[in-house]
Amino acid sequence: MRRKKMLLVWGIFVSLVMIPGCAPFVENNTIEDIAPVTFWSISKGEKGKIKMSTLVPPLVNEPKSLLTLDVDLLKQGGKDFNLRYYRELKVGQLRLFLIHEELAKQGIIQLINTLLTDYDISQRMYLVIVKGNFDEYINRQAKKQENLDYYLYRMLRHYERKKQGEMTIVNLHEYKNKLFSPFSDPVLPVFKVAKDNFTYEGTAFFSNDKLIEMVTNTEDQIFQLLDNDHYLKFFPITKLDVVIGHLRSRVNVDLDKNLSLVTINVKLNGRIEEYQGNKNILNGNELMQLHKEIETELEMKTTGLIKKMQELKVDPLQIGTHTLSPFSKPISEKVWLAAWGKMKIKVNYQLYFEALQNTKNNY
Repeated sequence: MRRKKMLLVWGIFVSLVMIPGCAPFVENNTIEDIAPVTFWSISKGEKGKIKMSTLVPPLVNEPKSLLTLDVDLLKQGGKDFNLRYYRELKVGQLRLFLIHEELAKQGIIQLINTLLTDYDISQRMYLVIVKGNFDEYINRQAKKQENLDYYLYRMLRHYERKKQGEMTIVNLHEYKNKLFSPFSDPVLPVFKVAKDNFTYEGTAFFSNDKLIEMVTNTEDQIFQLLDNDHYLKFFPITKLDVVIGHLRSRVNVDLDKNLSLVTINVKLNGRIEEYQGNKNILNGNELMQLHKEIETELEMKTTGLIKKMQELKVDPLQIGTHTLSPFSKPISEKVWLAAWGKMKIKVNYQLYFEALQNTKNNY
């Protein structure tokens, strides 16, 4: 009888624990006692450790200070930050995860797995690669610019939500999906820190979880049109002394059955924003000639970018997904990468520019 009572009491206790809000270990979330963390910055520390930094307090009218630690584990850093700050730091509002390029070249799978398995961290958190000393930049700018961490988050959010296409924006969820897919490789944006500037540099290509190449300037602009938002507000082509803009692209990829040729057709709508070359673009014939030169230049640059991907054996454009069909067995990742490395490339651009304004010779 006594045994039955003990089992009954234990059963009631377990049931109470299972009810939401009745956990026996209650965390103190009093607003005066906690401080949400906006970003973590990660770089190589000394003796194989991870150097981890964050800015406190976020969004509070108090002097900002940068906390930096050398730790072995990511969660160890989260814990040790609390021992150096009078409020408890919570990661529920973690919005940015900045990884130094040297660390990214070594592989970041363990960091990504830790982030993915943390219930408090949103998969909408942005991932960014940083070149240069980010801690020095934060220390300098935090004294000059109020709410600097929130400013960086808002900048990325603007380009993601409005799909401006000027820069690659990737969150944890998107990175994870490409990392674990057999026919794609992840990419991340690269920002360069120099004195007081934090500027977008280009796009980093990853093979599995390791950074292997960065593309900048024209190649990155082409990548935005082929894969990211398929939109660019301005695209300077300095070789032709022209700036084309308000570009929207439609990309069609065709693979032959033998996996020996990939044809990429790009239809591009936009307009000429500026021209400082020798042609008279008010003359219809010369304007058409410039039009052809732009097509040829884009085809050549795009072919070069695709060949670079082949040499690196990466497929950030997910061209391998075009091998999939509902009635056939998928090929293996190994077979695809072997075929991808040898495949011939054919790129065709079709430009449709708006007629020039305030001229007699529209075409």
